[in-house]
Amino acid sequence: MGLFRKKNSLRTAAAPSDGAISSILSKDMRLAGELSFKGKARIDGTVEGNIRGEHLVLSETGKVYGDLEVISLICHGFIEGNVKAQQVTTLSTASLKGNLTAASLTVEPGARLNGEITSPSQETAKNTPSPPVKQAPGKQE
Repeated sequence: MGLFRKKNSLRTAAAPSDGAISSILSKDMRLAGELSFKGKARIDGTVEGNIRGEHLVLSETGKVYGDLEVISLICHGFIEGNVKAQQVTTLSTASLKGNLTAASLTVEPGARLNGEITSPSQETAKNTPSPPVKQAPGKQE
């Protein structure tokens, strides 16, 4: 019957589904320090410090003062710091002040971005030294 379960079925039942948000920082909360998480998290409050994780949703009331390194970011709120992610979506209420590095970027009209935007391929090209330019024979500068 339903009284006894295998350990595996308990673990599966407790694990969040792919789309479920496993961690929430409510809008009345303020965190000062480093934040790291696995899975999907949502920030409605304020974080003063760097964030590392997988999938982050920053709500309209959410504010981050620090650098972010995540797999994906959906931003409705305010970020003052550098962002490094594979996929970034900034919605109309979003405001980002800092450098942004992303393989995929979607910007809704009305979103405010203030900083340098690069993709990993551009970053690699920027860090690779360019070959020396050969001058044509007989020309001198």
